[in-house]
Amino acid sequence: MRIVWSIGDPHGIGPEIILKSFLKLARFGHSFLVAGSYRVMEYYRDALDLPVELKLVESATTEVPCGVLPVLSIAEPENIIPGTLSAEAGRLALESLRAAAELCREGVCNALVTAPINKESIALAGSSEKGHTGFLGRMFAVPSPTMMFYDPVTELKVALATIHEPLQRVPGLIRTMDLDAFLSALALSLKRDFALAAPRIALLGLNPHASDGGVMGSEEQEIIRPCIERLSGQLRIDGPFPADGFFGSKMYRNYDIVVAMYHDQGLLPFKVLAFDTGVNVTLGLPVVRTSPDHGTGFAIAGKGVAYERSYYEATLLAITIAQNRKKTEPEL
Repeated sequence: MRIVWSIGDPHGIGPEIILKSFLKLARFGHSFLVAGSYRVMEYYRDALDLPVELKLVESATTEVPCGVLPVLSIAEPENIIPGTLSAEAGRLALESLRAAAELCREGVCNALVTAPINKESIALAGSSEKGHTGFLGRMFAVPSPTMMFYDPVTELKVALATIHEPLQRVPGLIRTMDLDAFLSALALSLKRDFALAAPRIALLGLNPHASDGGVMGSEEQEIIRPCIERLSGQLRIDGPFPADGFFGSKMYRNYDIVVAMYHDQGLLPFKVLAFDTGVNVTLGLPVVRTSPDHGTGFAIAGKGVAYERSYYEATLLAITIAQNRKKTEPEL
């Protein structure tokens, strides 16, 4: 497998966790490539005294000796200032992402693992992008890619029905989205990417206590429960469950995936349970994309203390998904 790593924000911890992950992954026999900046990777390698041999390459297919990390230069910044916002850094992060995704589209690389980007830096660069998921969705003409999180330790999986949306918009989005199609596509992705023949899906309610029979909202009775009934003959799906009790009682252990209605409903409990090991996965794309479930870590950037476990696990998962797709795609 050939895995491409997008460099993320060069002023964050992305380059550091890439270098640290490579030290652990190089022995596994897969090929790795950084799309971004040779100067940035060299800066962090030297500043943090990490024993990684880098090689500047002109092509993603250039062969390098085992144990050497190739870097494809997309852009070279004038300044590298860890922990700071910068339009230049934002542009490099997006250009790196676009180039890495193109390598996967072209079949040159088998999977993309993205290092964290900073929304403020991207805004300074003049872009309105909110994150990787939407950017990749537009790039590959996928209107609604699914944001899913996976913990390799507990095997907890959480998918989001809505992603980076203000809370006031969530009820309207739940009412207008095609929840049936979303859940059907989710089940297909789990079959293809995680080799789950008949995934067990738990659907959370939108309102507190899943509305207590309509006392605190009507979305459960009008939208969510009818959807579950329509799909019950096609999918293994239960709910709607009150979110607090569901996670508190560890009912998630009975299911392959939990579907949350909005961002913090799913991400708060997930990060409590799997902050250091969680992986972000974008489902529904024609290419494989994973990432760590944390941000740029500006407060610790360049200090050598960033923990690479989540990025390491994201890379392992990307390899697994790419291998699973090779096995299942001829059958679909």
